[in-house]
Amino acid sequence: MERIYYAGAAENLWGPYTIGFLQWDGEQWVDQAEPAFIANEEWEHKSVYEPNLVYHDGRWKMWYVAGSNYEDYLVHGYAESQDGKTGWTKHQVFAQPEMKMFDFCVRQRGEAFDAIFARVWVGAGAPPSETGLWWCRASKPSGKLSDWGTPIQIMTAEDQGWHSGPWKPSLPFESQAGTRTSIFFDGAYRTDDPGPFPFAFTVGCLEIDLPAELSSTTIADLP
Repeated sequence: MERIYYAGAAENLWGPYTIGFLQWDGEQWVDQAEPAFIANEEWEHKSVYEPNLVYHDGRWKMWYVAGSNYEDYLVHGYAESQDGKTGWTKHQVFAQPEMKMFDFCVRQRGEAFDAIFARVWVGAGAPPSETGLWWCRASKPSGKLSDWGTPIQIMTAEDQGWHSGPWKPSLPFESQAGTRTSIFFDGAYRTDDPGPFPFAFTVGCLEIDLPAELSSTTIADLP
């Protein structure tokens, strides 16, 4: 079963958002008539988006963002479902708003799981040092952030001209047990357009060898 999960807003570009998916029927991608996942907790502020899912141990496991950039409020949530569209478990907080986690992309490698996630900055002023991309690893795709060990920062938010503050990372490995990966990510830069959205979006790639395991001698404490 092949699916592409996405977030959309029927009435307003800025949300609130719900999550749906396209499913491959053998000939084409077919959209679903109704959202597969909607906000139902007060802490979600009526909006859920940026879904990342894996199918593991007979269940669809989803990490997602709730809240809004406009409110400078981003909280990361987690839920599970047997069919990926109904019967979701109670939505739980995966990462607190203070962390500003925007994506949590999980992939299996060998007998364990890697995750690349972004920490973003949508407030005023220069982004703090922890803004950027991070890597962590766990024995299973857990819905508890503490099970993923202490993450390592692999990219900062330093302004490169064509991007600053990377987000939406993807994580393919050259082999199922290898360490080499190309992490594709979104970026943006400000333009001279005086309109309501003076930004241009870009896509970048970071080639990196990720350790087989987290090492207490090389990791830094998470800010």
